[in-house]
Amino acid sequence: MATTSFTRGVSTPQATGVNVEVYDATSHLPQESSVSTDRRSSDPRLAITAAIDSLATGEDLDSILLGILAAAVTAVQPTFGAIIVADPDRQGLQVAASHGMDDAAISRLGDELADPAHPFASAANMREVTFDRASMTPDGSSFVGAYLPLVVTSGGVHAAVGSIGFGWPSPRGLDDPERQTLTALASLAAIAVDRARLASTAAERSEWFERMAHTDPLTGLANERTVGRILETELARASRQGGEVSLAMFDIDDFQATNQEGGHEAGDDVLRRVAAVLSESVRLIDTVGRIGGDEFVLIAPGAAGMVVAQRVLDGIAALPDVAGRPITVSAGVARFPGDGADAQALIAAATEGLERARGDGRGTVASALEPSV
Repeated sequence: MATTSFTRGVSTPQATGVNVEVYDATSHLPQESSVSTDRRSSDPRLAITAAIDSLATGEDLDSILLGILAAAVTAVQPTFGAIIVADPDRQGLQVAASHGMDDAAISRLGDELADPAHPFASAANMREVTFDRASMTPDGSSFVGAYLPLVVTSGGVHAAVGSIGFGWPSPRGLDDPERQTLTALASLAAIAVDRARLASTAAERSEWFERMAHTDPLTGLANERTVGRILETELARASRQGGEVSLAMFDIDDFQATNQEGGHEAGDDVLRRVAAVLSESVRLIDTVGRIGGDEFVLIAPGAAGMVVAQRVLDGIAALPDVAGRPITVSAGVARFPGDGADAQALIAAATEGLERARGDGRGTVASALEPSV
């Protein structure tokens, strides 16, 4: 379709002797650990394979993290476990997946993540890797935990995007294969979180570019290209249905003087205020757009163009002064098919009405065939 042109002339206390290691991408895992003789864990390769499968086939981040957590549970059989992710929008940590925790425990853990000393928070914020950490539950029973950061690397910079942690009743230690398995699973979880963030960023950028292609960046209204397409669509619909379409052209009175006296910031302020009144004054079926420096347009299906235009003028006249100058607009209105049989003819008729209104004084509206008011 051709484009119409509008161009006008849980909290846990620290235990002593805790094995805490600061994350280093080049470091090796500890070679010594306190290991329980009770071993029920499965082949770690199966757990890693299951986690990779979740990463490859999961439909969304939640399902992927649940799959990775389930693989870890199979590998090391904890009493509880959770994956925590950093929320970039709210600058906090959130429980993304859990095992062995009821709703109350999940909620309590979510609240406790605000404490930087909490092992999940410490792992996420300080990139601390902790194995065999002795702690106490709220009911006084002891348990040992393992907490690892979810670390991604970009451009040689390591950044934690969350943490993963597990707990077992004491005594329970992790052997080296189990530690290696959890480390690998933490890396897979980090990849999942990072990939989801990249996808979200790409989607947001795509949406932004799409919006920018159709809207005026200063006012948020439809731009000239979009308005032209909508006008063509509305005229085609009106032709099929035997209906009418009103087109109103608006021009801010003495806008150049406002720019000169108040500067471009004052001019931009006026443009945004006029755009806001336009958006608030029209119906859901109407379209408003900015088509030039201080030129706006309204497409209103039906014959109510003069009524809507006058409502816009009244709303703008009530705005406070900017740079010591009142804000008013003049408007010209034309109706299809009476004032023009196609888009260009309708634009020309509305422009004629606008010129008549401007000649009659500030803040007036005129149609192509009727005197200004």
